[in-house]
Parts: sequence; structure tokens; C-alpha cells
Amino acid sequence: MELGIYSFGELLDHRDGRSAGTLHERFTQMLELGKLADAGGLDVISFGEHHRPDFSMSAPEIVLAAISGVTERLRLSSGVTVLSSQDPVRVFEQFATLDNISDGRAEIIAGRGAFVESFPLFGYDLADYDALFDEKLRLLLQIRDDEVVTWTGRFRAALEAAAISPRPVQTPLPIWVGVGGTPASAMRAGALGLPMNLGFFAGPEQFVPRVELYHRAAETKGHERSSLRVAASGHMYVGKTSQRAREDFYPYYSRYLQASGVPFAADGFPRHTYEAWIEASLPVGSPQQVVDAIMRRVELLGIDRFMGQIDVGNLPWSMTRDSLELYMTEVAPVLRRETSRISAR
Repeated sequence: MELGIYSFGELLDHRDGRSAGTLHERFTQMLELGKLADAGGLDVISFGEHHRPDFSMSAPEIVLAAISGVTERLRLSSGVTVLSSQDPVRVFEQFATLDNISDGRAEIIAGRGAFVESFPLFGYDLADYDALFDEKLRLLLQIRDDEVVTWTGRFRAALEAAAISPRPVQTPLPIWVGVGGTPASAMRAGALGLPMNLGFFAGPEQFVPRVELYHRAAETKGHERSSLRVAASGHMYVGKTSQRAREDFYPYYSRYLQASGVPFAADGFPRHTYEAWIEASLPVGSPQQVVDAIMRRVELLGIDRFMGQIDVGNLPWSMTRDSLELYMTEVAPVLRRETSRISAR
């Protein structure tokens, strides 16, 4: 079982003034997150791409490169790279460079993007939302597998015997597909034989059909089930006690969902909905509650990696550090022990 953390580097304002207020402060925290996660024995850190003023992470590969210099073993992943509005050649070059700098620790999680601000920013039509991703993912895979590429598509200039460099240390460079609730996305990942990262907050039961579709699509294309991987990622906060964790986290989580444009949180996240999400396995609470929530994902979805968004909504740094410490010292050891028992059966 691999365990990790991820962040979007949010820059939300809060009434108490205890959260990061500048880009410099936020990026300093990101580097510290990497050092703490590496020292604490976590497996992976991931940063997601956004292009809006309340998120600092428009170029996650640069932040990952900085973290590579202050860590030794931590895997360095995007989460997600919004591939639909990027050039696959440039994405590959950037992550192959990161892979060399980090001695083979880079990963790409490619996705269509939950937010769509990058499409008009880089001149793409939202009407091509899915077609862009499908074409660019296939090109990225061809670049990964072939050092010299000849290719023609709809959305990019053709390539004729193009030598794409540098080449990564890892063969092949790991490329995951980030999947939300769309069945077609799970089927695409399976048909291509790629590992799948499911992003959701609560209610893992609803994603069982997605995993089944993923496996069926993979088997139809001749991919061995043993070669497939499934990860889950989502919001997380670990406190010393259940009630304290709920109370401390709620105002920041409410502000985050409100700022993100969630319709039912326009005037603040309803407390009864928050409590219902926790009951439906949102990983918020005491260490044991968070263990139970993640194990629910293991049992239902067969995941072998979990990544928690450790600083949702620009939490005060002390809260992020305390939550991370509990995750590394009280949650991770139990999860590894329990999943090892499952694997040994």
C-alpha cells in the first residue's frame, strides 16, 4: 500500500488571518511538506495544476523539481496535469527532465481537469473537452514509448520523425489517468492498460462500478489484471479526537467549497451535509476514523495507493503539520499493517 499527500497550494483568505497570505509563503510550505513527507516515510507527493488566483500551482512540475532537491525517496507526481490544454511534447520533456533530476522519481497523472479556466487561457474550445484529452493522451503515450515520433492529429501540428528528448530514467515513465465520475474515463484508462487514480471525497460505494468498468475494458484489450493499479485521492484531515477534528476543520473546508463554486455551498457548507459526508467515509476525524475511511476504499475498490489532500483550503500551517504528523505516525503504520494482511491471504 502506497500512501501520499497532495496539494493545490490554495491561497484562500480567512477571517482569522492564520493561513498563508502570499505566494512566497505558500511555496515555502510546499517545500516543507515535501521534506516532512520524505522524512516521515510517505511514498508520494502530488501537486495539481490550476490557473486561477486562489490557487498557486499553475506549474507543478517546477515545484516538484524544487522538492526533488530536498528529498531522497519521495515519488514526485502531478495531480493532475490538465493534458487537454497542454502540449504533450512539452509535458513529456518537462517530466523526463524531472525524472533525471530526481533520479527516477517522476510521475504524471493526466486528467481533463475539474476546473476549465485553462481552456480559454490557452485558446482551446470547451466543446472539444473530451476529444482533446483523448488525442493528447494517446500522443503522450506514443512519445513515451517511441524516441522518434511520426504523428498526425486534429489539435496539434503533425510530427514527422521527431526525436523527442530528453528521455527519462524510468522505462517507462509512469503515466496515470485521473478519473472523476465519468464512466468513459475509467474505460479509457482500462483500455489503454494505464493505472487509474480516482478523485472523490466521500461515498466510495458509488465508484465500484467505475472500477469494474476499468477492469472489464482492460481485459477486453488483453491487459493482465495483475498489471493494473488503482489509486484514490481526496480531502483529508486528521485530528487527535473525532470531535476536535470536525470542529477545527469545518470553517476552512466550508470556505474552500464556497470559493470553489460548489452550488450547495454558495453561502457556506451546510453543517449537516458535512456530517453526512464524514459518515460516508470522508477521511476527517481521529486517526482510527481516517484509517477506517481509507480501508473502506481498499475493501470496496481494491486500491493500492491513497493520497490525501493534506492542506485543503489553505489551512493554518500548524494545523497542516499536526494533521500530517498524525497521518504519518498513527494512520500510515496501521494501514500498511492491515493491507499487508489482506495481501497475504
